[in-house]
Amino acid sequence: MSDRHWVSAFLEAQAAERGASDNTRAAYGRDLSDFAAWLAERGLGLEAAQKADVEAYLIDCEANGLAVSTRARRLSSIKQLYRFTFEEGLRGDNPAVQIAGPGRPKRLPKTLSIEEVDRLLEAAGAHGRTESDRLRNACLMQLLYATGMRVSELVTLPLSAARGDPRMLLIRGKGGKERMVPLSPPARAALGTWLARREAMEEAARIEGKPASRHLFASRGKAGHLTRHAFYLLIKDIAVRAGVSPARVTPHTLRHAFATHLLQNGADLRAIQTFLGHADVSTTEIYTHVLEERLKELVLDHHPLARE
Repeated sequence: MSDRHWVSAFLEAQAAERGASDNTRAAYGRDLSDFAAWLAERGLGLEAAQKADVEAYLIDCEANGLAVSTRARRLSSIKQLYRFTFEEGLRGDNPAVQIAGPGRPKRLPKTLSIEEVDRLLEAAGAHGRTESDRLRNACLMQLLYATGMRVSELVTLPLSAARGDPRMLLIRGKGGKERMVPLSPPARAALGTWLARREAMEEAARIEGKPASRHLFASRGKAGHLTRHAFYLLIKDIAVRAGVSPARVTPHTLRHAFATHLLQNGADLRAIQTFLGHADVSTTEIYTHVLEERLKELVLDHHPLARE
């Protein structure tokens, strides 16, 4: 089998057996294509590559200035490819199994204060060219902060998940895993208002003979729903309107704020893990460090003995 067929078979298995998303498979594909191209320049292929070749590739990546996180991700892709080829009998060994990845420094996630989030939520309801845009934007931001969803989970929400004034929202996360997250009263109100407007728009489109959309945040684009990129740009505009630095505001920042504010107000770490859809609680534990840092800053800023 050629390198291209190896990668293709691996990506198909990731989708069929592990429920990997399109974004995850695209990332694997980019990493493995880069590795295969590097091998090809040296007269090698994925089938013949040995441990020393994988290590040389990683050294070359470092020499080219690739970030530690990028190198760690590429090694992870290579490891998973060779584990697949070994299990499928395409290779009799796994040349990457004993290679240790570069140590990834633990960086605390950036978050926002409750006051900053309040300003963003208020600005979202006032941002947009039409009333429909403003209602949609308010709903997007309220749901994002109320549930801590990933941006891909938010923009692909099906209409069926939101009907009937739900107290809990069913979210399909990574690997097709589903979880239930409770909605706050403001989020439920924003969702109900947007649903009413959206159904009126859908009825008008139906009269004109246009097909109905199954997405809560429908779009005329190819995907049929608001894209991650469009929402990323939208949230930057909302940040400007709210007077919060756009550099500090991303969809993932709101996810971090959701978790940090819950922990700050006494929520159980296991509950936060469930809400976020983390497979391992160790991933969620990073928020305890965020809280510790905020408490340190509070003492240093306000304790009289901490002042010079």
